[in-house]
Amino acid sequence: MAESDQAPSFDKPRLVVNKVLARAQQESAGGIFRRCIGRSELKFLDPFLMFVDFSLTPPSGFPDHPHRGFETVTYMLQGGLIHQDFAGNKGTIRTGDVQWMTAGRGIIHSEMPAGEGPSKGFQLWINLASKDKMTEPSYQELLTEEIKRAQEDGVEVRVIAGESMGVRSSVYTRTPTMYLDFTLNPGAQVHQKIPESWNSFAYIIEGEGVFGSSNSSPVAIHSLLVLGPGDGVSVWNRSSKKLRFVLIGGQPLNEPVAQYGPFVMNSQAEISRAIEDYQYFKNGFELARSWRSQ
Repeated sequence: MAESDQAPSFDKPRLVVNKVLARAQQESAGGIFRRCIGRSELKFLDPFLMFVDFSLTPPSGFPDHPHRGFETVTYMLQGGLIHQDFAGNKGTIRTGDVQWMTAGRGIIHSEMPAGEGPSKGFQLWINLASKDKMTEPSYQELLTEEIKRAQEDGVEVRVIAGESMGVRSSVYTRTPTMYLDFTLNPGAQVHQKIPESWNSFAYIIEGEGVFGSSNSSPVAIHSLLVLGPGDGVSVWNRSSKKLRFVLIGGQPLNEPVAQYGPFVMNSQAEISRAIEDYQYFKNGFELARSWRSQ
């Protein structure tokens, strides 16, 4: 980490071009949600369809529901989430764990909180290219102890996807993606490279930080910051408390997006086919005819 406030040799430092404050809302599932991407102020950030900060307490949750055409990434900050699907997969992810689910041609599953207390975390929806939308469903699950970490000069990073501070994640991303969880001690700073063609954003979990330019005003918890073009971003913690944030970036697909709830395709005709396939248990939804979560 550089010791001055000057950013390292980024040819084009990324600056904050949009800020969205994620306010808490009670939604139909019965939980508390802070929706950041997938709302009126920020409907889409190619390839990202949705990013939500959630808190679920029993009996709330996400009962049986379908997906097609994209990936969901669930990162638990507290508590646990029980997952079941129509192919017989079942498991629980707990604090610090990650589930990277490729819905592909179709999946029906449930996600319900584990235990009595609140279950908190993030869910990110990543679009798939047209060539990957009808791939077979699959999972990558990382327990907290399996997530690679690096630490230097008051900065710790958990590398969920991509690379940081010389450490690379083992997660395979069909849509090239980076997902980094940074913690900066007071006075620390970090300078993270981001592929120049990618879109990226940061979301503050705890504390406040200065993003993009050393003379910018500090930004506080629950703010999502869209970063402009460039080859890297700099972040400074000038407060007396630790700063924690996720930095997420991805290669834009530059393809048409047609979405109807949990179905994301490239045209309205493909959406109509997805609805028909789901309703008539075909083309990836065959197992749905007799399945209900337990």
